[in-house]
Amino acid sequence: MNAAIIDPYPPADVSATPFLAADVGGTFARVALMQASRTTGRDVEVLAYRKLACAAFPGLPELLKSFVDSVAPASARRCVLACAGHVKGDEVLNDNSPWPIRLASLRQALELDDVAVLNDFEALGHAFDDESANGSRLLCGPDAPAGGSMLVIGPGTGLGAAVRLPGGSVLATEAGQMDYAPHSIREREVLARLAPEGGYVAYERVVSGPGLLTVYAALCAMCGEAPRLATPEAVTAAAAACRDAQAVEAVEIFCASLGSFAGSLAMAFMTTGGVYLAGGFLHAMFAALQRSAFEERFLHGRSVRAFLAHVPVRVTEHGRQGVLGAARWYLGRGALRANETGTALQGG
Repeated sequence: MNAAIIDPYPPADVSATPFLAADVGGTFARVALMQASRTTGRDVEVLAYRKLACAAFPGLPELLKSFVDSVAPASARRCVLACAGHVKGDEVLNDNSPWPIRLASLRQALELDDVAVLNDFEALGHAFDDESANGSRLLCGPDAPAGGSMLVIGPGTGLGAAVRLPGGSVLATEAGQMDYAPHSIREREVLARLAPEGGYVAYERVVSGPGLLTVYAALCAMCGEAPRLATPEAVTAAAAACRDAQAVEAVEIFCASLGSFAGSLAMAFMTTGGVYLAGGFLHAMFAALQRSAFEERFLHGRSVRAFLAHVPVRVTEHGRQGVLGAARWYLGRGALRANETGTALQGG
C-alpha cells in the first residue's frame, strides 16, 4: 500500500503540536501521543503509549477514543495510521483487519483535522536505520555493519515486508501475497491439502501466525488425526517441548518457508544492508529458527549463494517501532509540504 493522504484542510506545523500515531495490526493496536523532539531535530518524542487488544473494541474510532480519553483529552487534532492493506476511497482494505477502517467516520468521531495513512511495514522501514542492529539478535550471516538497502519482514496476523533504500526512502510491498513456492515433497503435499483443486495460495497462508495453525491442521488431517492445538502460540509451545509431532513439523515448515521467502526478497532488492525479521512472534521462537532449515533455505543455491551469505539476518522485537516510524514519516511529510508551500509563496 502506498501512503495515502486524507486531509482536506490546509497543512499545519505538525512539528509544533502533539499528534496521534497508531500501528494497527490484526490482533493489537499500538497507539502513541507523539511530538517532534525539541532537542534532536526531526526525531520524535513519545508522550504516551499503549498497546491495546483490537478485540476489546467494536471499531478503530472507539479504540483511539479510549486512548485519547485516558491520556490525551482534547490535545491531538491530527493522526497518522500505519496499517496493512490499501486505501480505496474512504476505506482501508485489509483481509486481516478485525473491523472495517473508514477514515471519514474516524475523523468525525475524534474531531480530527487530518488523517494520514501509510502501510504498516512502510512505517517499520522508517523506524529502522543503521543503528537498528542494537537490541536485535543475529540469526545468520556476518555480525558486522553493512551499507545498502535493508529489508524488514514480519509474520504476524498477516505477512508484511518493506525495503528501506539508501537515503531513507522506503518502498512498501505486498510481498506476503505472492504465490507460495513449496521446496520439499512434504511442502507440496501440504500445498495440495490447502488447495486441492489447485490455484492461488499466498505466502502468508503458510508464513504467518494463522498460517502456522493452518499448516498444523493440514498435517493433522494428513495423518488422519484431529488437531489438538487451537492457537499459533500453542503450536510453538508444543513444538518447543516436543509434545506434538505435527506441531514440530509445522514449525519446521514455517521456518524453512520463511527462509525461502526472505532469501527471495533479499535477492530481488539486493539488500546488502541486512534483513530484519520483526515481531514478538518470531522473537519468541528464536531458538526454533536457529535449529531450523531457515539459513539453508535463505541462502538458496548456485551463484546467488555467495551474495546471500554476506547478508546479515537479524530478529528484533516489533514493539514501538511501528508508531515511531509512522511518526517520523508524518513529520517528514509535514516538513516537505511546508517547504513546498514556502517555495510556492516565494515564487508568487
